[in-house]
Amino acid sequence: MPTPAPTDTPAKRKRGEGQWKLGHREPLTPNERTKRDDDGLNVRARIENIYAKRGFDSIDPGDLRGRFRWWGLYTQRKPGIDGGRTATLEPEELDDRYFMLRVRSDGGALTTEQLRVLGEVSKRYARNTADITDRQNIQYHWIQVEDMPAIWEAIEGVGLLTTEACGDTPRVILGSPVAGIAANHPIDPEPAIRTILDRYIGSKEFSNLPRKFKSAISWEQDVAHEINDISFVGVEHPEHGPGFDLWVGGGLSTNPKIAQRLGAWVPLDEIPEVWAGVCGLFRDYGYRRLRHRARIKFLIADWGPEEFRRVLETEYLGRALVDGPAPATPERPIDHVGVHKQKDGLNYVGLAPASGRVSGDTLVALAKAAESAGSRRVRLTAQQKVVVLDVPDAAVEALTAEADALGLQANPSPWRRATMACTGIEFCKLAIVETKERAIRLVSDLEERLADVQGDIDTPVSIHLNGCPNSCARTQVADIGLKGMIVQDAEKNSVEGFQVHLGGGLGLDAGFGRKLRGLKVTSTELGEYVERVVRNYVAQREQGERFAQWVLRADEADLK
Repeated sequence: MPTPAPTDTPAKRKRGEGQWKLGHREPLTPNERTKRDDDGLNVRARIENIYAKRGFDSIDPGDLRGRFRWWGLYTQRKPGIDGGRTATLEPEELDDRYFMLRVRSDGGALTTEQLRVLGEVSKRYARNTADITDRQNIQYHWIQVEDMPAIWEAIEGVGLLTTEACGDTPRVILGSPVAGIAANHPIDPEPAIRTILDRYIGSKEFSNLPRKFKSAISWEQDVAHEINDISFVGVEHPEHGPGFDLWVGGGLSTNPKIAQRLGAWVPLDEIPEVWAGVCGLFRDYGYRRLRHRARIKFLIADWGPEEFRRVLETEYLGRALVDGPAPATPERPIDHVGVHKQKDGLNYVGLAPASGRVSGDTLVALAKAAESAGSRRVRLTAQQKVVVLDVPDAAVEALTAEADALGLQANPSPWRRATMACTGIEFCKLAIVETKERAIRLVSDLEERLADVQGDIDTPVSIHLNGCPNSCARTQVADIGLKGMIVQDAEKNSVEGFQVHLGGGLGLDAGFGRKLRGLKVTSTELGEYVERVVRNYVAQREQGERFAQWVLRADEADLK
């Protein structure tokens, strides 16, 4: 008699996620093959010895669109390609012969000498371009590969780096721009940031991660800690005193997630060790099979914070972490704009450029103005702003007047204060619409349209413009988030516009914006739309009600 067929089918073996620690090394994505073939850090020698001498056409494609990022370099968008073609063209069709370059300024920390050199490099090599990004660094455009050795010589001569400013690496570490000088900061995390930089940045120990790794370390909640891969957030432990609460797995883009607390309290001197433990865990267990799932946020979403902490403690630290309390949530966003007292009696002055756009001339002039005021230190912020530290009372008025003449305002309108924008189609190969200049025009427009209600808004309504779904300008966590896309106008023409997200936020309103079906606005209608929504908010808000709270209960008709 034939043997009866088994009633149970054998369980299918789960497909590997490309986790090195579990032996899943194949198949490799194109990005993983590029990193396997040669570490991105090695490309600097080729840039200096070959490409800078032979020019753009000599650059190997694997270096051009891959390893160059390990040194802060991306090809910028070729002019004249409209946003509707962004997703249809091959990378080589989008590439210009010029580069965007990011310079690391971890914690946003710069001396006035460094600021001046950044400005001079901009003027000499970048057609006077310079943007302050929401990663607290300076970004240039129009860079030529032939000039990179001279640029490195200039910026490294004053202690700055482009090392791992991009790529699948530990990128710039965010830190409070007022670390160590604000009256409410009991400890300064700058030594921890410096130790991580000196010990790990540029080391091959962490130069091949599954994807980018964004870090933030701040006593104050002023660095968007909820949306970083790893964050250390200041908190007072009832037994051990001031230290840091550990958060892991935040991120935005097309699959946004708020970071999760591990429930662990970390003293200042242990931050570098714990940071390296999390980074190593990500390197070894991070998903490499599918690039769109390679961020650490997917790993912790699958594991949960308890399992993540267990693996971190047992396999990477070899000890248990101290349990700790959650930090208190601030009542309003912290951007450090305006004049504020330092703990030593001097002042720090937070200045707002228009959506982070400055220039080499502006940076050089600001360095001079700061030094005239007696300061030798400036800081960039995670809100695309700049802060001058150590200003005596007698010099505040002159400094703010000089800054204002440079387009850097210490007392800006709510719209300038809370508007951010990504690079956009002007330079970015992923962008669909123009953002930077659009944001600048929108601010001016709103200052006129809403002048009569500015006094009724005690917390600025944040407006973030992004040129594509990747959310470099953090659209999902803005009061009004604007995601660039091609839309149809009233005459059914395809034009630049935005999908609208409303009521996102961090801090008290931590969460992602409400996306209304079909709510899309053309670029030309943007000022009219924002005015309409803000006026509805002002008319309907209850005492002390924030914009994000109002959006949750507002009628859909009042949001359109």
